Amino acid sequence: MAFDIEMIKGVYNRMAERVDSARTVVNKPLTLAEKILYNHLWDGTTNSAFKRGKDYVDFAPDRIACQDATAQMALLQFMQAGKNKVAVPTTVHCDHLIQAKIGADKDLQTALNNSSEVFNFLASVSNKYGIGFWKPGAGIIHQVVLENYAFPGGMMIGTDSHTVNAGGLGMVAIGVGGADAVDVMAGMPWELKFPKMIGVKLTGKLSGWSAPKDVILKVAGILTAKGGTGCIVEYFGEGAKSISATGKGTICNMGAEIGATTSTFGYDESMERYLRATNRNEVADEANKIASYLTGDAEVYENPAQYFDQVIEINLSDLKPHLNGPFTPDLTTEVGKMTEKATKNGWPLKVEWGLIGSCTNSSYEDLSRAASIAKQAIDKKLVAKAEFGINPGSEQVRYTAERDGLLKIFEDLDAKIFTNACGPCIGQWAREGADKQEKNTIVHSFNRNFSKRADGNPNTHAFVASPSMVAAVAIAGRLDFNPLTDKLINQNGEEVLLDEPTGFELPPKGFEVDDPGYVPPIEDGSHINITVAPDSKRLQLLTPFTPLGNDIKGAKLLIKAYGKCTTDHISMAGPWLRYRGHLDNISNNMLIGAINAFNKETNKVKNQLTGEYGHVPDVARAYKAAGIKSIVVGDHNYGEGSSREHAAMEPRHLGVAAVIVKSFARIHETNLKKQGMLGLTFSNESDYDLIKEDDTFNFLDLNEFAPGKQLTLEIVHTDGSKDTIKLNHTYNAGQIEWYKEGSALNLIKKQNN
Repeated sequence: MAFDIEMIKGVYNRMAERVDSARTVVNKPLTLAEKILYNHLWDGTTNSAFKRGKDYVDFAPDRIACQDATAQMALLQFMQAGKNKVAVPTTVHCDHLIQAKIGADKDLQTALNNSSEVFNFLASVSNKYGIGFWKPGAGIIHQVVLENYAFPGGMMIGTDSHTVNAGGLGMVAIGVGGADAVDVMAGMPWELKFPKMIGVKLTGKLSGWSAPKDVILKVAGILTAKGGTGCIVEYFGEGAKSISATGKGTICNMGAEIGATTSTFGYDESMERYLRATNRNEVADEANKIASYLTGDAEVYENPAQYFDQVIEINLSDLKPHLNGPFTPDLTTEVGKMTEKATKNGWPLKVEWGLIGSCTNSSYEDLSRAASIAKQAIDKKLVAKAEFGINPGSEQVRYTAERDGLLKIFEDLDAKIFTNACGPCIGQWAREGADKQEKNTIVHSFNRNFSKRADGNPNTHAFVASPSMVAAVAIAGRLDFNPLTDKLINQNGEEVLLDEPTGFELPPKGFEVDDPGYVPPIEDGSHINITVAPDSKRLQLLTPFTPLGNDIKGAKLLIKAYGKCTTDHISMAGPWLRYRGHLDNISNNMLIGAINAFNKETNKVKNQLTGEYGHVPDVARAYKAAGIKSIVVGDHNYGEGSSREHAAMEPRHLGVAAVIVKSFARIHETNLKKQGMLGLTFSNESDYDLIKEDDTFNFLDLNEFAPGKQLTLEIVHTDGSKDTIKLNHTYNAGQIEWYKEGSALNLIKKQNN
């Protein structure tokens, strides 16, 4: 069935008028992304063209999606907003709190036993406020959204950075923190700096071992982990049209790994096929009526350099399979070039696990292509040298794949079929032996491969590849295996060569499912009471933050982070996911993964009150107890990775007043602003080097905090010397009001009273 069809019709019915009006105002042809943005302006139409990368704009997204780990904090905040019901269609998906260990059934039951308090809370809040609820085991949020809610030309936000997956169906779908989602749930506009536009022209056609995954792995190598920051990436060209909708989703999904605001493709026949295959004929029919508005203008694609801020061209016919990693998703290596590179860098060549799934690559097409390699291994009497783990993307995919015999192929290769959930991709993997922290290599089809992310072992070298490449490399057991040329020895001592993968864009017999796992909310949930036990270790009602004020003097350095500091470093996932609904408990993981620039160690910083070294959260709590604010200093692209707003809420909770860095990842900077903190950048990046371990900080002109005006910081060193530096910020007038009120949520409550 098509959810929210009347809402979708409304979006389409106004699109022509608004886009035509915008084209006149802008006075040029429009990209697809611009069409969608201008069709979703909060004020309806505009009389002026927005400046890319400069103007803050208010938007009206069509819907919201939340996964269970981030939904807890989002809904705890929404409960304070004073609203009876969400203002736009909203869903909650329980996919993060299920640990992969034994297999689907037992792992799911364990999760239900261990996290029933959280699941019941989410289900009750969803029922009360009119939110659709997807039960544990229903599937991974982004695959479920693609199958049920995504629609060409729509705009959605989600409390997960990989919300961008819905670009596979031509949406502008953007990952945000929970506070942003609360704005939209409460019927308020959602603010975004109008993005720059990167165009990726795809020519040729994928074949052989190359897959859609290789497109984004290639792009990641070109743009790096921060090259897409502040930009929407729009794919176009004949090559784009040749890729399936789920393949497009894979490419858009990993756009989060280049820092892109989102990525998208124009509406085409592959999207129509997918809509119809997933029982959304009505959406396809409506989209066909305005098809020309659901893709970029022809002039844009004919002369992309005139209309995009940057253009990349990739010939899919020449694209080789890639393996990206370790420890960062933008370190690219073409298959066939791994031996020399791995040997030079000391990467273990023996592969111990091959993992297929995650929101990035868990479609029916992905499983069918990987299964074709697994079937060959069985038929050619090969024994897999590495262990296998499979996470289907949704119950619909799992049920259909089981019906069609795909899962049995993996099981015949001794693979573990895990629950329809994120599992190892977000650290929910009880990997045997990981606690020994031995140096090892795994390959997976996930999106991220940061240190410790999959199994908690900092010495696990994780490499990202397409599902079919993961299967081949895992069967061979060697990271440098090249299935295009290398032969394997089977049980009979014979040399065999793997054939190219084959698969199905869509299941030949159609999708089928018994119970998809969806629970609709009741019509009127006003009588439902939400209770949280005062002694709960998993959930904690929120207390509003107190404004930091204009007199921040005598603040102490908490940590000067060295090098890459992602949201995984700031607020780890894995075992810490259990505390995502309890701010005080989860704050005990704050910045414990960040490297201290002064001793190159993690979770060991100097307490200026005692002169001793302690854990980062403990030192922060000591400063807070003494009434002293603290400061965090960081490097480039600080806050890269997940959208988790806990990485902003924890420092706020533990008394951090400002985070000062060389540059921010987009979502994290916004999250800091939303929580009423100072997210600032060095005007002169070399000033990072001025910061000493015992420094104290005085803000000299916070009383003059204003858009476009630098702030002045006095750094007081222990020898009595001082440095005065300038700090930049991107706060507009409305965001400064968040700061003055203590948080964006505080302002919402004030406006609703």
